[in-house]
Amino acid sequence: MLMKKFFVNYAMRKIQIERFIRKYFPSESYSSIELERTPLGVKIVIYTDRPGRIIGAGGGKINEMTDSLKTRFKLDNPQVDVKSIEKPDLDAKIVAKRITSALERGFNYKKIGNVMLKRVMSAGAVGSEIIIAGKLGGSKGRTGKFSDGYLKHCGQPAKELVDYGFEEANTKPGKIGVKVKIMKSVPLMAKKREKVKKKETKNKDSK
Repeated sequence: MLMKKFFVNYAMRKIQIERFIRKYFPSESYSSIELERTPLGVKIVIYTDRPGRIIGAGGGKINEMTDSLKTRFKLDNPQVDVKSIEKPDLDAKIVAKRITSALERGFNYKKIGNVMLKRVMSAGAVGSEIIIAGKLGGSKGRTGKFSDGYLKHCGQPAKELVDYGFEEANTKPGKIGVKVKIMKSVPLMAKKREKVKKKETKNKDSK
């Protein structure tokens, strides 16, 4: 019972801190955080595509945020570390944030949707889907869908292999929602089917 309570409290605290960081840096894109209790206090690791933007000149921004975290959540000696994501184009949350930032700067949704999809696939994704919905260049709500490759939409493989990201862009016509799904690896069964298909094609060609 105590262990269950610990994990529930940990999950709630992590969500609260993630929301706080997102609001503290509204214009910056970050993927996720790790929360860990150490002998020295609480360690928080922020994963982002632009560490320098969050750290600030001379560590000014990150020091201010650390003080705010300590006061807001009553944390003992919080230690905040910022790490760079190796492949930001394969991170759904980062991609979604980049799209909303472009939309807020006036970029055409079709252009940015196609450009970002191409970047995701070029980075090594097996499949990806980008959905942009809202008032897109007019008074009526519309939805733009951009997809490529192989993508699982349901079941356990979808939960384990598909990375999800959602962001909202605040534009003059209204809010625009952006959903991003990225699949980085192919499930075993799909690989087997692909192998069988290639073998069948090879046999047909040899006849």
